[in-house]
Amino acid sequence: MYLKTLKNNTNSLSRPLGLLAAMGLVWSASSSAAADVEERLRELITADHRVEAHIERNQYRNPVETLMFFGLEPDMTVVEVLPGAGWYTEILAPFLKDEGTFYAAHFSPSASLSYQPPALERFRQKLINNQDVYEETIVTRLYPPAEMEIAPAASADLVLTFRNVHNWIMAGTQEEHFDAFYQALKPGGVLGVVEHRAPEGSSMEVMETTGYVTQDYTIELAQEAGFEFVESSEINANPRDTADHPSGVWTLPPTLQLGDENRERYEAIGESDRMTLKFRKPM
Repeated sequence: MYLKTLKNNTNSLSRPLGLLAAMGLVWSASSSAAADVEERLRELITADHRVEAHIERNQYRNPVETLMFFGLEPDMTVVEVLPGAGWYTEILAPFLKDEGTFYAAHFSPSASLSYQPPALERFRQKLINNQDVYEETIVTRLYPPAEMEIAPAASADLVLTFRNVHNWIMAGTQEEHFDAFYQALKPGGVLGVVEHRAPEGSSMEVMETTGYVTQDYTIELAQEAGFEFVESSEINANPRDTADHPSGVWTLPPTLQLGDENRERYEAIGESDRMTLKFRKPM
């Protein structure tokens, strides 16, 4: 009787121990995968194909930490929204080239603002000039309301936008943009937003003129489009930035719109204080 009881107790103990061992293996595999992602990203942020001026801004934009916070993995389908001159494209395109799919949703050649079609052409030329890095990059267009398909519907694991929300507020197209992100993401997909952060309580007039946006309003825009707010991070915070400069966010680097006027002061502040927000499309 004693032996039978001991055997039963041993079996009952082995089950949770086995479960703990399995959990340990899962954690170990997950930890190893995250370490691999970090290692690859750290290689890419200083890679030879990157523009030297872009590399110098790594200190302000924290690309490794930011992309890991958003959950980037090499086999994902990822959309970068309005990549501009390709600061993040230089990292995302080679990271996703072998296993994933990368869409760069850029300006439309039909855009009404004069700087946008030339910016698109410069971006395309950048890709053509280094096909070893960018040959798998798919360029799409985003120009609400006429052109809204940044990727096939419900195909993307991750949609990323960096310092763009203020431009959409100025154009009055912020709702359409967030709707486009929602349509592109698959259920459970993640929207990652980095944006210049205005003090809470700032008016819409401030957000329409300074380039700074409140965190509450950004979250509201995403939630109205259907997203669930997941979490925020202070990865890209800059407490030196008071967000009350003469020429708005463009007073600070890299624009330095005031030229030599108080240049040392603004360079000492560095780039803007930024919110980093993660949202999810419901399952």
